[in-house]
Amino acid sequence: MTRELHIVGFQVGRETYGVSITSLHEIVRVPEITAVPDAPDYMEGVINLRGKIVSVIDLRKRLGEVQIAPSRRNRILVVEHNARLSGLIVDSASEVLKIPAEDVEPAPHEFQEGGLNCVTGLAKYKGRLIVLLDMAKLLDYSGLHGKKAAEESKLVAADSKTKSAAATK
Repeated sequence: MTRELHIVGFQVGRETYGVSITSLHEIVRVPEITAVPDAPDYMEGVINLRGKIVSVIDLRKRLGEVQIAPSRRNRILVVEHNARLSGLIVDSASEVLKIPAEDVEPAPHEFQEGGLNCVTGLAKYKGRLIVLLDMAKLLDYSGLHGKKAAEESKLVAADSKTKSAAATK
């Protein structure tokens, strides 16, 4: 018996991407989104999903898509990451794809050197390629904010040393 991967397929631009169905909480239509100040440009804001606050990322911007036009087909993939719900705006979501494990190849080494490093593999399905994404890496902001936070903590530490040195004089 061959092992199958159950993948939720979705489109961003002309490309078809996929994530494991186990990482998906639900798929919803795009409701009104409340903007959050000082958020990264790909962070659209937050939504209230049945009483839970869900941060919403425009996956099209996150993946570098340049032509972004709102459409009735847009959907939000709601995923759980680090015990929190996050929403990803995509152009459209398709069906659950059952892909045999032997039809999945690891991501080329060049993909691992990119900025996001979130491609886990490429699946061959009915004559097309589906880019498989790792939701944990895609949603992990520590790479983006970790450097900035480290620099800020160094500045705060240096400032407090200066103040304590001045106070002892």
